[in-house]
Amino acid sequence: MKFKDLGLCKEILLSINNIGYKEPTEIQKKAIPNILMGRDILGCAQTGTGKTGSFIMPLIEILNSGKSKSRMPRSLVLAPTRELAMQVSEEFNKINKYLKLQMVLLIGGTSFAEQENKLAKGVDVLIATPGRLLDHIERGKVIIKDVKLLVIDEADRMLDMGFIPDVIKINKLLPKIRQTLFFSATLSNEIRNIGKDLLINPKEISINPYSSTSKNIDSTFIKTSSNNKMNDLKKLLCIDPIKSAVIFCNRKADIEKVSKFLKKYNFNTVSLHGDMEQNLRIKSLEMFKDKSAKMLIASDVAARGIDIDGLSHVFNYDVPNNPEDYVHRIGRTGRAGKQGKAYTLFDDNDNKAITLKVGELSKGTTTTHLEMLSADSKFESCTVSGGLENVLRNYTGENVKIAFFDLSPYGGGVSLLLSCAGFGCVFQREVV
Repeated sequence: MKFKDLGLCKEILLSINNIGYKEPTEIQKKAIPNILMGRDILGCAQTGTGKTGSFIMPLIEILNSGKSKSRMPRSLVLAPTRELAMQVSEEFNKINKYLKLQMVLLIGGTSFAEQENKLAKGVDVLIATPGRLLDHIERGKVIIKDVKLLVIDEADRMLDMGFIPDVIKINKLLPKIRQTLFFSATLSNEIRNIGKDLLINPKEISINPYSSTSKNIDSTFIKTSSNNKMNDLKKLLCIDPIKSAVIFCNRKADIEKVSKFLKKYNFNTVSLHGDMEQNLRIKSLEMFKDKSAKMLIASDVAARGIDIDGLSHVFNYDVPNNPEDYVHRIGRTGRAGKQGKAYTLFDDNDNKAITLKVGELSKGTTTTHLEMLSADSKFESCTVSGGLENVLRNYTGENVKIAFFDLSPYGGGVSLLLSCAGFGCVFQREVV
């Protein structure tokens, strides 16, 4: 199937060609025709599947024949974070290049007055975070009663961040007769129930990117300690040639600590988290995307939904709080047929936390011993929970290569080379 087969106008096809998109992705093949037919959509898709294009292309096609109105958008796209909203707006601008529909972006950290001026000039497409949109509504600067098409993007992250009450509040102000597109990375019962309140007889579309990418990811777990964690991360960063990498931390404070530590050793890093001023967040993303910074240190919230081309590595400084987040993180690498690597540091506290979180999904409590092989040295087995390994494989697929390394001290004054046969990865640790 080609883009020309999807019922898109020549201006959109020209933009797509200029961008370099060759063929529609699976979600685009399934979603675009249904959206153009006016159907509501319940979509499950991850970052990197072409999800944004799957609703931006038909949205532009639908709105092309209409006229913009001052302060009264004809469509509304809700995103959970500023960065994701900005990414959606960038995709819109690329595809809208030859049609000139009016788009306004409403996010925090930027001037209310500037946003209000843009709204007053007319708006076809309003892209916003829920909080900033409600602020403008309460100020009387935007009216959403004429919205014909609503898009809810990253609904599961909306839920995690506590934005669903805001979404419901916004929904009550929208016309009941409209088309709604509802996208989420996961479709839990809670997400489905939220969708039921927003959608009418939706077409369900589910895309699993890991069916095609899992075989391209080498995933390695490193046993460390809280005292050695930063040093172990530093050494991990030296194992492979890194083209572009994201380092995930669970806490904002750790993002700053890790950033400061790595910069001491001349690692080219930028940070991204919710407490940063908007201009600094934009600058960090721009530096990372144009490769002037090789590594992005970020939280799940800040980086969720951001699509970065050519990501060679993912490093989990902290074990994520649930297996779904782990899948989201490592799924950012190993795309488009390229090999990717993911490393996860864990200490005793992290290991216990994961076990508690995923224990109900674990099918067994047996212990797995993975031998550390070396021609010259003797190594003890690393012992990990078989249940943990099973859960990780359950979420990532059988083809993901998982290795567990125990980096506990082995005596003084020697350098140890730890390798795991068949995984193609090596870790060297100096023990002092």
